[in-house]
Amino acid sequence: MRAPIVVFAVGNPSRGDDAIGPVLCERLAAWLAEQRLTERVELVEDFQLNIEHALDLVGRERAIFIDAGENTPAPFILTRIQPAAIPSHSSHALPPSAVLQVYRQTEGAEPPPSFVLCVRGECFELGEGLSPPAAERVSAALARLTGLLQAPKSADWPV
Repeated sequence: MRAPIVVFAVGNPSRGDDAIGPVLCERLAAWLAEQRLTERVELVEDFQLNIEHALDLVGRERAIFIDAGENTPAPFILTRIQPAAIPSHSSHALPPSAVLQVYRQTEGAEPPPSFVLCVRGECFELGEGLSPPAAERVSAALARLTGLLQAPKSADWPV
């Protein structure tokens, strides 16, 4: 049986604040273990989203995509997303809405309610660590995320 919620954490840990997704994933994994909620949430960490990630949506009640954003309002945004086709000549580096569209096309059904948690980053240089502002935003995003995961059916989720 699959966990009802899947969380995709996207980013490159060796590119400064692009590590926001993986750092959040690591902290979320520790919180899930502490709360004994690991059976309710599956974590998928990757450098980028690909068409194969659509298969990770099968049998889910909800999906959350975590990523860093350079021009995102601080500290983060949490929004519901819908499937959307994007013109592309590659099957790599898809936005979350395109992953939902692949799910719709391959499964012949609507994807689960899906959300993007985009945390503002400042520095994305190769070899840099997480910036102090990004580290603070990760903590704020984790608090919001854990609140949602404690009450997955509540009205706190974006519409």
